[in-house]
Amino acid sequence: MRILLLTHGYNSLTQRLHGELAARGHEVAVEFDIADSVAEEAVDLFHPDLIVAPYLRRAIPESIWSKHVCLVVHPGIVGDRGPSALDWAITEGEREWGVTVLQAEAEMDAGPIWASASFLMRRAKKSGLYRNEVTDAACRTALQAVERYAAGDRAPTPLAAAGGRGCLRPLIKQADRRIDWQRDDTATVLRKIDAGDGFPGVADELFNEPCHLFDAWPEAKLTGAPGAVISRRETALARATTDGAVWIGHVKRANDIKLPATLAFPEQAAAIAAAPLAGWQPAGYDTWQDIRYEEADAVGFLHFEFYNGAMGTRQCERLREAFAFAATRPTRVIVLMGGTDFWSNGIHLNLIEHAASPADESWANINAIDDLAEAILRCDSHLTVAALQGNAGAGGCFLARAADVVWARDGVMLNPHYKNMGNLYGSEFWTYLLPPRVGDEGAQRIMQNRQPMMAGDAVAGGFYDACLAADPAAFRVDVARRAAELAQADDFAARIGAKADKRRRDEAAKPLAAYRAEELAQMKRNFYGFDPSYHVARWHFVRKSLPSWTPRHLAKHRELARQAAA
Repeated sequence: MRILLLTHGYNSLTQRLHGELAARGHEVAVEFDIADSVAEEAVDLFHPDLIVAPYLRRAIPESIWSKHVCLVVHPGIVGDRGPSALDWAITEGEREWGVTVLQAEAEMDAGPIWASASFLMRRAKKSGLYRNEVTDAACRTALQAVERYAAGDRAPTPLAAAGGRGCLRPLIKQADRRIDWQRDDTATVLRKIDAGDGFPGVADELFNEPCHLFDAWPEAKLTGAPGAVISRRETALARATTDGAVWIGHVKRANDIKLPATLAFPEQAAAIAAAPLAGWQPAGYDTWQDIRYEEADAVGFLHFEFYNGAMGTRQCERLREAFAFAATRPTRVIVLMGGTDFWSNGIHLNLIEHAASPADESWANINAIDDLAEAILRCDSHLTVAALQGNAGAGGCFLARAADVVWARDGVMLNPHYKNMGNLYGSEFWTYLLPPRVGDEGAQRIMQNRQPMMAGDAVAGGFYDACLAADPAAFRVDVARRAAELAQADDFAARIGAKADKRRRDEAAKPLAAYRAEELAQMKRNFYGFDPSYHVARWHFVRKSLPSWTPRHLAKHRELARQAAA
């Protein structure tokens, strides 16, 4: 079928559903829901058999839903209605939640139901639940609904007959999210901040200045006067609750961008006593630890839980130090686990935007991530594995490929290109790593098309090595088993020798330094040259500017119309 995805933005769910539908042979186009007239024009140009709305922030206009079947993906259980479904579910401590696919009608979220699915809730940020449980359930239900429609089964269940325990809930407001630091315990504070994570955050104050709080983590040992900022660690601040404390990882001050907490309040944070952790091993209690190393069965596992997958200069340097430590351990395999939501999205654009000289910070950041990639590439003591349990983008995709083996969880979305950020050329040794895997033409296609890639497609195309279980817990078990098998294999010494031989041959043919110098020469033009595209694109990205149009590589109906007119 011809399916139009009408969406507020090209988020992870929209990307995943786009890929899943295309893989099933459907012709898919995307249109951003900018205005009624724009959406109407897209429908007229594409003539879709079906419209699917995976991510909307307003109602589909009657001029469209009255003439076309429109399937809306709602992140709530059957009967749930309203714009803050997941926010309320987290705030109220729901044990189980779900996704419902319903047909757009006059009353928002009240149309007949095509499919639904449920999942168990866990303590996690709203953004994390959305990227994992919600996205998995949304894809299952949306595909089920599309298959029903394609098969001619076009009698959805009216809401009144569907049952379910959901109800109409209002838009959640900051008054509903307000933290009472003198009364709220740690669990309550975490629920409130988790429910606003990503957007819009929780309106509060730090150091007597208004701000929005994001990225909260529990703290089991530190205590203090409720509401007081009692400690700092790297870029996070610890704030006392009635029964303990929470770490605040990110803050957005008024009229500013979202930043790590200590950078948002640098002078105030500097006066707070630090609570560093000794080494990289797990602390052994609930606390904020962005880099963590553990061992089992001759395998070292290196976890790096960086917010939104962004890796600033200092984070890259610290991760390189942790990797160097892992390489000194009496193990045989190092597994780079990344974080639960993201493996890596490359350089940290918010920190770059915040810097006194964004060009200088861009240069420092890309060199730091290149240093990390080179350390992985040159590791001759261990086999290295990148295990992607979360999404990856831009330089993160190639940082993963620097490992000897790359395993990705089924359902992970990859964006292995840089062009969407103001035509960045990219580094992380992609010119060395990508062509041998996919060929010169394949490399150009990946870098120029600017399209997302599902984990299975990355493996089928030769870019990555294996697509493992979709369930995150099952994925981690499988990674541990496979890594242990690598470590205990009879041919381990031979594989280490072959790896060293290949690195020597490659170095003799063209040194890594040459690849790096060529890539960075292009990046220097992006950062310091006359074309400001990168700086303009970054400015809009960090400020979450609403799009004015749908990119032509997504809106194929507009490109086809342009070609026809020509």
